[in-house]
Amino acid sequence: MLTGAGGQLGTDVVATATARGDVELISATRAQLDITNAPAVREAIRVAEPDVIVHAAAYTAVDDCESNESLAFEVNAVGTSNVVAAAREVGARLIYVSTDYVFDGTKPEAYLEHDRPSPASVYGRSKLAGEIAVAELGERGLIVRTSWVCGANGSNMVKTILRAAEKYPRLTFVDDQRGKPTFTIDLADALLTLAQRDDAGVMHVTNEGEVSWFEFCQDVLRFADLDPARVLPCTTDELQPPRPAPRPANSVLANTRFGEIGLPLLRDYRLPLEETIRDLTS
Repeated sequence: MLTGAGGQLGTDVVATATARGDVELISATRAQLDITNAPAVREAIRVAEPDVIVHAAAYTAVDDCESNESLAFEVNAVGTSNVVAAAREVGARLIYVSTDYVFDGTKPEAYLEHDRPSPASVYGRSKLAGEIAVAELGERGLIVRTSWVCGANGSNMVKTILRAAEKYPRLTFVDDQRGKPTFTIDLADALLTLAQRDDAGVMHVTNEGEVSWFEFCQDVLRFADLDPARVLPCTTDELQPPRPAPRPANSVLANTRFGEIGLPLLRDYRLPLEETIRDLTS
C-alpha cells in the first residue's frame, strides 16, 4: 500500500500501520513526492507497484484557498487527477480522503453519501473536482468523506483552542455551525481497514457525536482541566473578523455505508479528544 505521510492524517496512517502490522506500507512526504508533478507521480507509483493507494494529500487551508484558487485546484483537482492516472496504469485501488465542505450546509439533517454535493467555497469546489476524478476509476476508486479533522500531529482546532486558552481569559466560538469532530488516529485505522476491502463509490467516515464549535471548545477546556464557562457563544454573522471562506452551517455526515458494510462505527469523539489532550499536555 502507498500513502502520503508528514501531514497529521498521513503521520497517523503510518504509525497505525506500523502498530497493526497487517499491511505493507510505503509512504511519501510532500517533500518526497509533489502530486502536482505528473511524471514524478507516475514514476513513484510505477516503482512502488501498490495494490492500494491512500491519497490524503491536499491543500486544506480553507481561507487561503479563497485567494489562491489556482493553487487549490492545482493540488486538490489536478494533483488528484495525476494520482488517478497513475493508479489506473498499475491497476491499483485508490482511496481518496475528501471533506464535508463538498456540501453547502443548508440541509437540516445529516448528509448521506448519495446527497448531491453543492460546495460554497473554493476549497470545497476543488475537493469535489478531486472526487469527480476519482469516480472515473469506477470500482477501483473509493471516496472517503470526513469532517473537522483533529489529532496530535500538525495544526488543528484542538491546538488552536489550547493556545488561545493560555493567552485569553475569554474565548468566543460560533454556536451555529455543527459537525462531527474526527480524530486522525481513528480515521487512520478505518482507512487501513478499508484498504483491505474492495468497497467503491462514496463513504462517510467520522467519529460519532454531533457538536457545535462552541460546544467543542467547551469540551477541550473541560478535558484540559480548564473552566468551560470561559467560552462564549456567537453566531457566524457576529464573528469578527469574518472568515474569507463560507463554512457549512451543517457539516454533519451520516456514516450510513460504513455501518451497513458491517464495520464498527468510530468512537464518540470525546474519547479520542481526551486522549489527544492528555498527549498534548503531558
